[in-house]
Amino acid sequence: MAAFYEDLIIWQKAMDIAEKVYALTKTLPADEIYGLSSQMRRSAVSIPSNIAEGHARSGSHKEFKHFLTIAKGSLAELETQIKLCVRVDLVSEKNVSDLLTMMHALRRMLCVFISKLSNT
Repeated sequence: MAAFYEDLIIWQKAMDIAEKVYALTKTLPADEIYGLSSQMRRSAVSIPSNIAEGHARSGSHKEFKHFLTIAKGSLAELETQIKLCVRVDLVSEKNVSDLLTMMHALRRMLCVFISKLSNT
């Protein structure tokens, strides 16, 4: 494992996603501030937070893997929320395609990391 969670590329990518989600939610209608905007921000924050917490707590690979799995779940939750925004015409698919691409890449990275932890 890396010496600090900030050194982990998965944490760095998760932070990039969270930053983009904050920018995206600023464009949503004001009546969504306590709805989708708030939920999307919580999901986005959960991803790097669980990576950091799992790394900081990890007494074992099993424990770290557990937190990475939670981060992966939050990533899926966020993807669903973004896709819902597209479906209900709050954002265009074009405006979120780069973000979704980043999220798919992070999901692959998390799966590989989880798999490597399972094999050690």
